[in-house]
Amino acid sequence: MAQDIYDFKFNKADKSETSLADYKGKVLLVVNTASKCGFTNQYDGLEKLHEDLNTDGLEVLGFPCNQFGKQEDGTDSEIQEFCSLRFNIKFPVFQKVEVNGKNALPLFNYLKTEAPGLLGSKAVKRNFTKFLVDREGNVIKRFAPKTEPESIRSEIEALLKK
Repeated sequence: MAQDIYDFKFNKADKSETSLADYKGKVLLVVNTASKCGFTNQYDGLEKLHEDLNTDGLEVLGFPCNQFGKQEDGTDSEIQEFCSLRFNIKFPVFQKVEVNGKNALPLFNYLKTEAPGLLGSKAVKRNFTKFLVDREGNVIKRFAPKTEPESIRSEIEALLKK
């Protein structure tokens, strides 16, 4: 059982294991993503945040998910290729995961508990739900899928200044 957010492990797209401990001391924006979603163009905004704020301590972390309308049905290597060629993504996009249900990645269970959705809902409703985590590993806020990355820039910048 994880004690804090830095205890969570998961796989990179190449199936090698990694941990959030690698990102300790950073502000994190954790996002479940998809290549064929109505919000897929948010990749541009996520990459812009990454480009602009990574040197200040922001890490955008993408977790592809196929649980919403089968909008991420490709293999991990196809997803990486799509992100690279279509959006020139430089932030890490990890192995495809589930965010709800009995096979949900434990990290997402933790995020959903720490930052419930509308009316206290624990479920992730759609792709491009975003979770903001401060430098100490506290889950600060959940943002709805329709929330454009640029619209949360000021909240991210405030955390980066702490």
